[in-house]
Amino acid sequence: MAARIAGVTLPQNKRIEFGLTYVYGVGHSSVLKILAATKISPDIRTQDLTTEQIKSLSDYITKNFKVEGELRRERTGNVKRLKDIGAYRGTRHTKGLPVRGQRTRTNTRTVRGNVRHTMGSGRRPSAEKT
Repeated sequence: MAARIAGVTLPQNKRIEFGLTYVYGVGHSSVLKILAATKISPDIRTQDLTTEQIKSLSDYITKNFKVEGELRRERTGNVKRLKDIGAYRGTRHTKGLPVRGQRTRTNTRTVRGNVRHTMGSGRRPSAEKT
């Protein structure tokens, strides 16, 4: 039986300790707290969970954590608020630049989409010698 928690189908053959991290908003440290509270072994595989264990996990997560859609809505709302009030961080989000004070002269390739503007960087050598 496939375990579904907060609308996410957990992988069958992984340990529950790592399977629960597939839920958006639940990290490894949160998983350890959840498993301790529900008294479920971290070593058990997802496919070996009983329906009572799945229900207890699901209930505990929905009561004590913001996960999936609710968390995504909150985060997009926070970014939208920053943009609306014209905050510096909001303008950085709008422009697609680093928000948390990182330097931009170098080392922002992933944020900017791996853009290379200078002449020598990332250029292939020509096919024939001149």
